Amino acid sequence: MDNLVSLFSYEFFTRAVLAALLAAVSCGIIGTYIVSRRLVFISGGISHASFGGIGLGYFLGVNPLAGAAVYAVLNALGLEYLTRRMNIREDSVIGILWSFGMAVGIIFIYFTPGYAPNLMSYLFGSILTVSAGDLWFLLTVTGVSGLFFLVLYRWIVYMAFDLPYIQTFRLPVGWISYMLMVLMALTIVVNIRVVGIILVISLLTIPQTIANIFTRNFGRMILYSILTGMVASLGGLMISFYFDIPSGASIIFLLSLLFILARGLTALLSGGARGNIPDERTEEEAGKIFIASE
Repeated sequence: MDNLVSLFSYEFFTRAVLAALLAAVSCGIIGTYIVSRRLVFISGGISHASFGGIGLGYFLGVNPLAGAAVYAVLNALGLEYLTRRMNIREDSVIGILWSFGMAVGIIFIYFTPGYAPNLMSYLFGSILTVSAGDLWFLLTVTGVSGLFFLVLYRWIVYMAFDLPYIQTFRLPVGWISYMLMVLMALTIVVNIRVVGIILVISLLTIPQTIANIFTRNFGRMILYSILTGMVASLGGLMISFYFDIPSGASIIFLLSLLFILARGLTALLSGGARGNIPDERTEEEAGKIFIASE
């Protein structure tokens, strides 16, 4: 215990703890929308496509995460535009952007002079290497996401569960959808340091799925997702410290265990009844959820 307390005297460990907490908040907010709208595959495509920005960043001599942020945002906006205006299948666009982004990253890293950089920290995360700049970037994205959801909460709830219905009112939901895609891309990028490109999708989906086992209310799903993410992030960080294993993998492993325990417990208490999954709600249920969330 004394060893654990003494760790907080090191600046890198304090930054890691703060990054874990902020990651739980940012992913809890955006991830609830992703799971409710069934955008998990899209977020996975954006996260892998952001690798192209990392490669460009190395090649141009700029911060790789800055390159990843620009590249991920452009991919998210392009994906939204192509699926909305060009009538191209969403899964096809995701597959193209996913593979193209990875290819671009590999090509530009190959062309970068000198030794090839260590990509493991970007692919699987390295929370102990989070810098003060990364932390401020994460804090900014988390704050903007929280404010955006707070101001436009009612519209976002309808967009999450019943987009065709809200479109019948001719409300300007298009720009909100674009902004949500931008926030999704930035949330993915800022959490690359925490769990990595490959594992960030888990932080955006597993806490929300656990939260949905216990509630159908959108606001409470966000809150429960944040709390679950905090427990898993801090717990995973402790596990990685004691067993000397990668922190990103530890966080996702603990999240998976929490999901199994939560699902098993509810199944045991309810006699095996099905959990409530947001993407199986009817329009009538979506309206009830909206009313309950006010």
